[in-house]
Amino acid sequence: MTGKALEGIKVLEYCSMMSGPYCAKLMADLGAEVIKIESPGTGDEARRRPPFPGDIPHQEKSGLFIYLNTNKLGITLDPQKSMGKKLFKDLVEDSDVLLEDRPPGEMEKLGLGYNDLSEINPGLIMTSITPFGRSGPFKDYKAYQLNLAHVSGQGNLLPLPSPHLKRPPVKIGGNASDYDPGLVAIVAVLAAIYWKGVTGNGQFIEVSKQEALISMQRVESVTYANDQVSMNRMGHQHPIPGGVMPCKDGYVVSVTPQDHQWEALMELIGNPEWSKQDWCKDHYARSQNAQGITEKIVEWMKKHTMEEIFREGQALSCPIAPLYSTEDLVKSEQLRAREFFVEMEHPEVGKIKFPSAPYRFSKSPWSVERPAPLLGEYNEEIYCKRLGYTNEDLVRFKEAGAI
Repeated sequence: MTGKALEGIKVLEYCSMMSGPYCAKLMADLGAEVIKIESPGTGDEARRRPPFPGDIPHQEKSGLFIYLNTNKLGITLDPQKSMGKKLFKDLVEDSDVLLEDRPPGEMEKLGLGYNDLSEINPGLIMTSITPFGRSGPFKDYKAYQLNLAHVSGQGNLLPLPSPHLKRPPVKIGGNASDYDPGLVAIVAVLAAIYWKGVTGNGQFIEVSKQEALISMQRVESVTYANDQVSMNRMGHQHPIPGGVMPCKDGYVVSVTPQDHQWEALMELIGNPEWSKQDWCKDHYARSQNAQGITEKIVEWMKKHTMEEIFREGQALSCPIAPLYSTEDLVKSEQLRAREFFVEMEHPEVGKIKFPSAPYRFSKSPWSVERPAPLLGEYNEEIYCKRLGYTNEDLVRFKEAGAI
């Protein structure tokens, strides 16, 4: 076995919450050394976000923070303090990648913009992640996931398809509107690392979350302009029977826009007599009677379990699948066989089950090298052992509010 895929790459993360930390987490999981910078005292905002064990808030026990920051080293630092700025530059000097998510212009005002830092480290790859990019009339706007979901067109397409056409558009579930920009960012960063390997040069990368989310639904965005007859901002005007349906022990989802898929679904439920009537004979007729047809399908679904429906439907090439809860996934035989969930020891939470990686490298496998850092846990190691400062210096830096 050789080293990790990104072993030897040094990343400095000056980000909070999800997009930047997720990008850095993916790099840490691939073997890069990631030093996470947090504000002294308060730390990353993600530390205050649930879930928490027992629903009791604790800055070291946030499930969100633990997931996003495993395999990283963590320090506290305030670059707005004069000594903090000096320490920041010391760290940049020995870094390959700097990730930051500050508002446009803030790093430049601190004397920490790309032009300033590239003089210290010409090979630096600096990546700026902002809601709307660093140019244009929206560049200074702040945004939450709800805003980004809608300014990217993502919310305009959801729910798609929807049985509730009069319902307003919604945000995609979970935190995808923040995770997806982080996923786009790492593609750009890895390309820049490759280019640096060829040319020896670093460069500046800016990532717009809005544009990252647009890129994630580019097929739908292009389709909408040419197919507004069948798609509008709240779903399909001509709905398809099925969709999300209750069954005996949960829910299943079925989407059958093509005739052979519909025929497979009908075979699954026993080719009932009503399926041969004129109001069910073709795609147009089914779309006009979708609600009533779905109710009849649900009558059959409620008599069968998710597993029965999935297995029998799979054998018939019917596009139908169970909707798994988080608990279902943790107990999944497939994921257990793949050893996707691993046990990790955290100093505050104890032993927890943790999702590993969605890929398998034959020569450089994923592993948990260290749990998410406690606030300022690696200050001494980084500032003293790496940068050469003393413990007395650390006390002085802390008193000055720099760390």
